[in-house]
Amino acid sequence: MIRILLVDDQPLFVESLRMSLENYTDDLQVVGIAKNGTCAIAMACDLVPDVILMDVHLPDISGVVATRRILEKQRSIKIVMLSTYDEDEYVREALRIGSSGYLLKDISPTELIAAIRALHSGLVQISPKIATKLINAMYDGTSPKIPEVSSRFEWFDTLTDR
Repeated sequence: MIRILLVDDQPLFVESLRMSLENYTDDLQVVGIAKNGTCAIAMACDLVPDVILMDVHLPDISGVVATRRILEKQRSIKIVMLSTYDEDEYVREALRIGSSGYLLKDISPTELIAAIRALHSGLVQISPKIATKLINAMYDGTSPKIPEVSSRFEWFDTLTDR
């Protein structure tokens, strides 16, 4: 069983999501629903789910802040942002702090189920629309530059061409 914590402040959405995950599968179990970031942090520490689906905008603290705090305590949990927002600053910050992915809420239940299974097996999940924006930003110069390999790893220059 893949144990899932849902974090979203919209009751209709989160209950529909829970029903979809539990009714369409026999290997996914929703172990809890948190309506804000503070509850999400507490529930993540108590329940230690395998996967957390985290909304970006929550009433008390952002989903990104909650994700960072959860991962400081429980590195084994896979957290994916599930949001209607595809703005670069949300996506980059979520991935920078250790989120295992960023999916948009327009995803189908079948795609979400596949993404959860992939997350559980260790794969990062990013909505195609967001991946396209990130790749385009790399080519148009708006993305932060990644340091050259030789400046990140001291040992790199000791390698031979072979």
